[in-house]
Amino acid sequence: MTTNTARQTRASSAQDLADRPPTPAQRVHAVLHRKPALSPAIVLLLAAIAFGLLNSRFYHLENLSLVAQQVAVVGSLAAGQTVVILTAGIDLSIGAVMVLSSLVMSKLVADQGVPGVLALFIGAVVAVGSQAVNGLLVTRIKLPPFIVTLGTLSIFTAITLIYAKGQTVSLNPDAFLLWSATSVSIGSLHLTTGVLMMVVLYGVIGFALRYTAWGRHLYAVGDDAEAARLAGISVNRVLLSAYLVAGLAIAVAAWILAGRVGGGDPNAGLNANLESITAVVIGGTSLFGGRGVVVGSLIGAFIVQVFDNGLALAGFDPNYQVLAVGILVIAAVSVDQWIRSVKA
Repeated sequence: MTTNTARQTRASSAQDLADRPPTPAQRVHAVLHRKPALSPAIVLLLAAIAFGLLNSRFYHLENLSLVAQQVAVVGSLAAGQTVVILTAGIDLSIGAVMVLSSLVMSKLVADQGVPGVLALFIGAVVAVGSQAVNGLLVTRIKLPPFIVTLGTLSIFTAITLIYAKGQTVSLNPDAFLLWSATSVSIGSLHLTTGVLMMVVLYGVIGFALRYTAWGRHLYAVGDDAEAARLAGISVNRVLLSAYLVAGLAIAVAAWILAGRVGGGDPNAGLNANLESITAVVIGGTSLFGGRGVVVGSLIGAFIVQVFDNGLALAGFDPNYQVLAVGILVIAAVSVDQWIRSVKA
């Protein structure tokens, strides 16, 4: 009798907990868990409002055009970084690969007279091939992604400096099909071809992640690789494909970078590795893998640039820009930990 009474009491308590309405914190927790891009979108909106109040020039279309152009390179890199981080990996070499690819494109055109389209294709092959090296080291030799890409960061940087011989390469804008030229103008808002290319890149990767079997497998591997393996998913193949897709995103970023700097510069994008990770983290993608959406990374890239631009227009010391980004990163990771927690 005593045992039956205890069971009934526990069952009654469990039912009471199930029937209890969720608290406001639990409701917020559930919404943010379902929509990981919502919190960075709110931050971006609030930042835009605040900086617009501090300086009305922030809302000028010319300034917004500049923000979009400055986001294009890091935003494209962040798309590739997102795919890798969704698998619970990380790529510290992504910026170095971009600079190498951009330099190859530029030197082929400037020194060998290779047609622009062919040079772009060869540069893309270099980017994808470099990422294949990362992917194979992770999947075949079973090295941690952090260690692999930390090592290849130095390797690809050294290859770039040796290949460039410490020199920059200048190009006629026509060599790269005017990627730095204005493609769309809406009044005073001018969008370059590079910005449009970034948008297309996000559309393609976003569609693949949401509507294809590959995307579902990617999330499954990032959430629990062993469970994904038991479910029949080829984990190594998915991991390798993530690095290859990141390579394609890097090629787009290299293309945009060449257009922005007017050629190849071995010293360009020195902070691109960390900037891409920062954009992804602020954009709501979990560093533990399995949760996030690629559009969040685009929002994260815009947040960083909006803070840089807004603080500069407001007359703040540039060091406060760095401080603000650091605070945003810690806040974003804290929110991610809270969202992933069992209790809310």
